[in-house]
Amino acid sequence: MNDSPDTPSAPDAAADTPSAPDAAADTPSAPDAAPELFTWEFATDPYPAYAWLREHSPVHRTTLPSGVEAWLVTRYADARQALADTRLSKNPAHHAGSANAKGKTGIPGERKAELTTHLLNIDPPDHTRLRRLVSKAFTPRRVAEFAPRVQELTDRLIDGFAEKGEADLIHDFAFPLPIYAICDLLGVPREDQDDFRDWAGMMIRHGGGPRGGVARSVKKMRGYLAELIHRKRESPGDDLISGLIRASDHGEHLSENEAAAMAFILLFAGFETTVNLIGNGTYALLRDPSQRERLQRSLAAGETELLATGIEELLRYDGPVELATWRYATEPVTLGGQDIAAGDPVLVVLAAADRDPDRFQNADTLDLARSDNQHLGYGHGIHYCLGAPLARLEGQVALATLLRRLPDLRLAAEPADLRWRGGLIMRGLRTLPVEFGPVRPAGEGDTLSTL
Repeated sequence: MNDSPDTPSAPDAAADTPSAPDAAADTPSAPDAAPELFTWEFATDPYPAYAWLREHSPVHRTTLPSGVEAWLVTRYADARQALADTRLSKNPAHHAGSANAKGKTGIPGERKAELTTHLLNIDPPDHTRLRRLVSKAFTPRRVAEFAPRVQELTDRLIDGFAEKGEADLIHDFAFPLPIYAICDLLGVPREDQDDFRDWAGMMIRHGGGPRGGVARSVKKMRGYLAELIHRKRESPGDDLISGLIRASDHGEHLSENEAAAMAFILLFAGFETTVNLIGNGTYALLRDPSQRERLQRSLAAGETELLATGIEELLRYDGPVELATWRYATEPVTLGGQDIAAGDPVLVVLAAADRDPDRFQNADTLDLARSDNQHLGYGHGIHYCLGAPLARLEGQVALATLLRRLPDLRLAAEPADLRWRGGLIMRGLRTLPVEFGPVRPAGEGDTLSTL
């Protein structure tokens, strides 16, 4: 779950396209041959276009598919500066655009559903207060305690397709795992979690298209959260929503709308980033047999170091969040030598920054053992992703378990035939069809832990 782009996760108004690292157009060589952005071809492999922007127009003004104009920041040093610059506000009120343009930013439906007072839309001091409350749910101790449940979910999902010899790893695995995990963390009863899965699925399916489908799901989720908060007030538990209510009741001044908005964004921002981390990461390993075999040998030897550095490298190489969520200049700002006017939207392109050869050696090469890897996949500064520890845990458990239980896992489609979801912020595959030798489900006596 990302607190900012940082959370990576909210399907955004201005839909772009799908992507797939490999099928790319040649990088234009002349400074005036700017690449076309936000096409299906671009989405399949945006990295050559981002390389051109880094070299020729590192802070680049463009018109998004929604018609909104914004600045794209593509170099690592500029991106890192922008993510921590207090003159770039997260509050949409600072957007100087028309009401129509403002309506095309952010999460569809959140305004009508009164769900805007969350970490992705606010600045200090409100951001500081709300982040402090929520951060208690993501301490290293709390995440470590949650590890057995993540492993249980992972094995249960693999059991569901292990004997078939084939699966769509997005639909059957990468999508449901973080949904059920974040629902458990929030305190959503097990009997209601399939409803959340349906609403989340609607958000992903419509993230790159008409905003209405997402807005309807947001409205349903808002109604459910209001009811759940009421129930938790009557009968609190040891879960995040109960914790938010207790904080509200003990002088922290958390309104019911704030509690609902926080629960909503933790779910909304907490699942799609992990879906894409698992999907993009598995896809990258399947495309690079030498790195995949290297990790399998390491896991077979009982080692965890390569798995830990490998997750960071997968986040850098083809991470789940392509662009950080919206920022707005509160005053004139100069970034990368480019003057940005007050009120202008700014989008930090994490995918471009994390492939910057001025920061990362052999930036376009996947190296699971890369040690100097201060990527921006979970943001930087005060909006650094709160849920990063949980996402890392889920990613490690998911990939390690897949490689252990399905050692001959292989793609069941040509890379050129794969499609990527639309949406301005996130980067993830629509489907990931795979084949493998059928295996029996894990038995009760099996040792399932991979970490």
